[in-house]
Amino acid sequence: METLFGLPESVKFCEKCVVSNQRPSSVVESKFSKKKKTIEFDEYGICSACRLHEAKDENIDWRSREEELVRLLDKHRSKDGSFDVVVPGSGGKDSIYVSNELKTKYGMTPLTVTWPPHIYTDIGWKNFNAWLDMGFTNISLTPNRELHRSMTKEAFLNLCHPFQPFILGQKTIGPRVAADWGIPLVMYGESQAEGGSDISEAMKPTMPPKYFTSDPNSTGTLRLGGVSVDEWRRQGAALSDLRLYLPLDPREAEKGQIEVHHYGYYHRWRPQDCYYYAVENSEFMANPDRTEGTFSKYSSLDDKIDGFHYFTTYIKFGIGRTTYEAAQEIRNHHISREEAVMLVRKYDGEFPKKYFQEFLDYCDLNEEQFWKVIDKNRSPHLWANENGSWQLLHQVT
Repeated sequence: METLFGLPESVKFCEKCVVSNQRPSSVVESKFSKKKKTIEFDEYGICSACRLHEAKDENIDWRSREEELVRLLDKHRSKDGSFDVVVPGSGGKDSIYVSNELKTKYGMTPLTVTWPPHIYTDIGWKNFNAWLDMGFTNISLTPNRELHRSMTKEAFLNLCHPFQPFILGQKTIGPRVAADWGIPLVMYGESQAEGGSDISEAMKPTMPPKYFTSDPNSTGTLRLGGVSVDEWRRQGAALSDLRLYLPLDPREAEKGQIEVHHYGYYHRWRPQDCYYYAVENSEFMANPDRTEGTFSKYSSLDDKIDGFHYFTTYIKFGIGRTTYEAAQEIRNHHISREEAVMLVRKYDGEFPKKYFQEFLDYCDLNEEQFWKVIDKNRSPHLWANENGSWQLLHQVT
């Protein structure tokens, strides 16, 4: 049977969590390809993310890892109170945890930087301000809004990936501000390998340079929203505006001696722990109601387009927001696989209707255009249309 995105024909689910072998790995978004590399399963039917968490449970000396962190911070800590570490974030639980730990526990002076959401939610805006009220200086680098909306629309139409413009900026904003301000150390939260991307990346403290640097002569091969950089320029986009979406020149990163680290390498990363930390140390608030598409209330709260990111992953890969969250809850020993299966069957793929009209308005689309893109990206090995109703062919058991 034909598969889209180069996905495995045979659908298999991990024996320990609820993720399937259709889960895509993280990619260099500006080199986006419709052919996806997916999560690896071993001969026992266990996914690489579960194996990584087993290693975190059994094989990592976390005290030694913290000693590594202290040595790193001692190397970069300023003696005059100037900024000595860049912490990218939006004021969610993760950025509150990382920035406040660096400041209060390790005596660093963070410069926080934000690549804003497409459209702030009310709770996201409150949490962003609660973060800054903790006593952090922040640079919020808002891209050209007209270009950002156009790029989001193109990313949806061409790739069924409306969140790509946000991801592009999120990956590059830390290193770019670090280079511009002369602050060599950048500290993100968790590595993408935590969820099942290349597991070898989790064995290193730093983000691979491929995610935030690229040869400046290769811009002709880079695509933003499925549209080449050259084409964006032909349509009138200024290079100064496009620059925010593009990776750093490696020479610029080398000159600034930029190091991009993950805090989750040095301290065991559990999203639920970050949530409790944020509540205890700030005015961070969870959603009053369950987030559409999942069972939780405290993750990814700040962007009204966030729900459409997870809905499109459900369409393309048969994996929605509940699958992602339930899988990590299993790996961190918060719920059983049996509980996770019930949650996935109940909530995964729930349509994010709350902000649907705002999404359409933001992207200048109508409902017919929206559903045409959605249905075009249903792979035949995952979906069947039965009497006018789409059915997912493979369910976790």
